[in-house]
Amino acid sequence: MNEHVPFLAQVPLFTSLPRSELEYLAATLRILDIPPRTPIFHEGEHGGHLYIVLDGQLEVVKALGTLDERLIGVRGPGEFVGEASLVNPDGQRTASVRTRAASRLWEMTRADFNALLNRQPMMAYEMVRVLSQRLNASHTNALRDLQEKNHQLTQAYEELKAAQAQIIEKEKLERELQVAHEIQMSILPRTLPHLPGFDFGARMVPARSVGGDFYDFIPLDSQAVEIVVGDVTDKGVPAAIFMAQTRALLRAEAIRTRSPRDVLQRVNHHLLEMNQQGLFVTVLCGVLDAATGKFAYARAGHELPLICAADGTLIPAAHGDGQPLGVLDDPVLDEQVVSVPPHGALLLYTDGVTESRDEQRATFGEARLAAALRVRVGAAAQSLCDQLLEAVIAHQGTNPQYDDLTLVAVHSGK
Repeated sequence: MNEHVPFLAQVPLFTSLPRSELEYLAATLRILDIPPRTPIFHEGEHGGHLYIVLDGQLEVVKALGTLDERLIGVRGPGEFVGEASLVNPDGQRTASVRTRAASRLWEMTRADFNALLNRQPMMAYEMVRVLSQRLNASHTNALRDLQEKNHQLTQAYEELKAAQAQIIEKEKLERELQVAHEIQMSILPRTLPHLPGFDFGARMVPARSVGGDFYDFIPLDSQAVEIVVGDVTDKGVPAAIFMAQTRALLRAEAIRTRSPRDVLQRVNHHLLEMNQQGLFVTVLCGVLDAATGKFAYARAGHELPLICAADGTLIPAAHGDGQPLGVLDDPVLDEQVVSVPPHGALLLYTDGVTESRDEQRATFGEARLAAALRVRVGAAAQSLCDQLLEAVIAHQGTNPQYDDLTLVAVHSGK
């Protein structure tokens, strides 16, 4: 007895065949050894062979080699492929088949198949049964695929709706931030003060749409103006709101007293009552007297002013301790009086200027700012601010701006 007869007897298509027929098939059918990942036949071809898997695995694939390629079945030992082409009138293959692993196959030609049906006509029923089972399985798989694709489409549709809602919300937020930016910039002084013998300049560039830096010029009379520069901790909308509150309080208190120290103390008292977020603000507030050229200021934890004579000599500013507003009941304030040198300049700024970093993380620094001021001290105050800001931005290069940038300059024409 041929060693393959028991195996053939287990093939669903041949279970009804007598032993003599199985021995005949085992002796006459050709055995093929096929390497892995090798196509056996392709979808759409005209076929004339049926293949029975003796060993290995075959993949049944639709749209083989295209973007729509889809595995619809795997056939292992005892199973067969290619029967549809033998029963279809046009003999066309309905799918492609390739080996998944190295496989050994029995090959049955159309002539072999027709001869077997002539000898064993009852096998046609077995063929119909097998084809019916495969058709049902195919319909089930197709339905499952359609349900899965429908689920995926539904999920994709919901994700698309969510993404669209996010885009709309993002656009709305961007518009609101743009409006907030316009509002914030509009509350800064629209015009610079006029004071005999002096000209003024200012620039502010927020790191985000809105920021926490601010500056102000508050005219006191024809011979004096109060100058304020502040920097709220944090960035973005919370800092911008706190900045607006602080600026409004500073203006209100500046009307009541000309003492920068008293102004800051009163503003601090108000901020403690309304500061629920734990923010704080550094401020330098001072009064410039045109008659004397003196700038008397109080400093609440803010950067020291830079003073430069007409010949480029830097004049150190005396200083003491100073603490920011919005934290302590009675913060230490640094009170000083400096003179703006004839044809020299006074520069106030926020730490975003000196802490600006380049691509190598090197800060712009106070020394670089002072050097830039020295070579530009003869410029008008607004031009001085513009040029210094350009120097800071050039230093940043492609590195992002992480903090607000603010510069206020006073130039003496006397």
